[in-house]
Amino acid sequence: MKALSGSREKKSTALSAEKDKRATVVANPADSLKPVATRQGALDATESRKEPSRLQGRNTGMNRRTAMKVLAGVAPALVLGRRLRAQGGLEIHKGPFQATPESLQQYQVPEWFRDAKFGIWAHWGPQSGVEQGDWYARNMYIQGSRQYNYHVAHYGHPSKVGFKDLCPLWKAADFDPDHLIRLYKQAGAKYFVSMGVHHDNFDLWNLKYTRWNAVKVGPHKDLVGLWRTAALKHGLRFGVTEHLWISYKWFAVSHGSDKTGPLAGVRYDGADPAYADLYHDAGCDKWANDYDPDQFGWNDDGIPDSFKHQWFLRIQDLVNNYQADLLYTDGPLPFENYGYSAVANLYNLSAKLHGGQTQAVYTSKRPEDCAVGTCVLDIERGLANQIRPTAWQTDTSVGTMIATTTNNIVTSPPKRWWICSWIS
Repeated sequence: MKALSGSREKKSTALSAEKDKRATVVANPADSLKPVATRQGALDATESRKEPSRLQGRNTGMNRRTAMKVLAGVAPALVLGRRLRAQGGLEIHKGPFQATPESLQQYQVPEWFRDAKFGIWAHWGPQSGVEQGDWYARNMYIQGSRQYNYHVAHYGHPSKVGFKDLCPLWKAADFDPDHLIRLYKQAGAKYFVSMGVHHDNFDLWNLKYTRWNAVKVGPHKDLVGLWRTAALKHGLRFGVTEHLWISYKWFAVSHGSDKTGPLAGVRYDGADPAYADLYHDAGCDKWANDYDPDQFGWNDDGIPDSFKHQWFLRIQDLVNNYQADLLYTDGPLPFENYGYSAVANLYNLSAKLHGGQTQAVYTSKRPEDCAVGTCVLDIERGLANQIRPTAWQTDTSVGTMIATTTNNIVTSPPKRWWICSWIS
């Protein structure tokens, strides 16, 4: 595919064979077990301490044969331990960037993005199937909200019929990405962005880390892959968005219950451990009654290391398999080492595909993340209040983020967002 500026190397489609050969361990999830406020640069606090041996000066009664049996059992465990430690790191593609803030500050925005003034984003997923607006998967668990009332009237009480039951109903039966991308290009788009995963924890591509994805449930299609094929066919750069990082808090309301009425105190289906892979584990219960996002905080405070590691694996899978030119996070660059590793992996993979030059873009909504290199600042539904020295992006919509249907009249565009990139 030719670059928008005139030329571009063709992307390789055979990365998987080289993935393991070129990986390097850059961080250990165990280093992230401590609270964020005390973890920066800290060493592992689990320092071993020697205790006086209670066997000293005693006859253990262990002969040579017994000792050999014990050693035979210990040796495999030692080998397994070494393997687990090696697997415990975050493996990323080798390249010009390390998973550190200092290394990522050397990043420079590629020319194609500085020149591409307009792109289109398809903000589309299983919540769209209900056609009752954005954040349906969350608001259906907030008693008294418009979407809760709609859900009870049309599907049933969320203790009995939850979001898990709506996902299979979304079929994407008439999905025609080639037709849509052709329209987007005619509208002037220079790049197209597919949603990868929203706060609802449902992935739109084929992966092994969760059963809640569009290939296994609902459409039974690799939507990200189909979007990518169409975008490249029509000469558009291809990007993906992730809203997953905040899902552990955002979806916690699914663990709550009504406060009044005949089912008061009966917990919603999100509290069922059988569906913890969609609604998250019981650790998020502390946010179950935080109906206003300002209550739980749009940050990663309190999110467990286990979820951070899963986030990294899923976003890495998305980037590696679909070779995105752009990765958008709906919020700040999250999770410290996990986030740095995800961005470094994105940039290093891009460099491999483009003769050593990183052509990928990562966007964050926190200005501090983008102050020096690192990423592009995204300003949702707004503009910069001053001339900025580097490229930035605004994303907005001509209606609501997800269509709402009232009396069979669609009151907003069919589930797509419009993205513009700007350079002061």
